[in-house]
Amino acid sequence: MLLSATLVGEIIIVLAIVMAIVSYYLGKKKTTTPVITALIGFFSAFIPPLAFIFILVLVLKSDTPPKDVANI
Repeated sequence: MLLSATLVGEIIIVLAIVMAIVSYYLGKKKTTTPVITALIGFFSAFIPPLAFIFILVLVLKSDTPPKDVANI
């Protein structure tokens, strides 16, 4: 099976977008900086094993405690 460079590039770009969305969603629940988490997820997608390890670490990380609305 012959894979062209264009097809591989398109697969990586789609994976990067999916990784950014999943990282942002997990980052909102697990970290205090979801935008930075999404950027790390996006750029880690260019090395796919690293991206899956990053998602695994986020999934296994404990949730952040809920923020208090007011301390009255």
